[in-house]
Amino acid sequence: MPDPRDRRGRRHPFVSVLLVACSAVMCGARSFTAIGQWAPNAPQDTLARLGARTVSAFTVRIAPSTATIRRLINRVCPGGLAGLLGCDRSGADTLAVDGKSARGSRHDDTPAAHLLAAMTGDGLTVTQLRVPDETNEITCHAGLLAPFDLTGVTVTAEVLRP
Repeated sequence: MPDPRDRRGRRHPFVSVLLVACSAVMCGARSFTAIGQWAPNAPQDTLARLGARTVSAFTVRIAPSTATIRRLINRVCPGGLAGLLGCDRSGADTLAVDGKSARGSRHDDTPAAHLLAAMTGDGLTVTQLRVPDETNEITCHAGLLAPFDLTGVTVTAEVLRP
């Protein structure tokens, strides 16, 4: 997986940022804020194993900031944080697909982010992706569900009315 960031200004290794985010999720973090709180509080030996960068002659490890983690996850993982937090679909016999506009995501002339998500009958999000501004939910259904083997699974979605 290539690093999507510009070569200039990189302070933290790409793999290290992803490992810090995944480790925080494995420890129970369920939001970017929680990941950002976990990262600087992680022990130095943990940050060393995750490849966090060092500063000063004392080799103090510095974790990436919340903003850095959020930007990188959103650029790399098509479902954003839901891609990291998504539950395992195995065992679920139904999936519901629905789209919503993210509240508070509209700024000036930029339209609100429209997200398409697949959820189990228990309400657990399996995967999520952002619908591009120039298209609609219908064109994204196949891409959302493509990574999953849906043999024997009932998938429900909204009905489009003319």
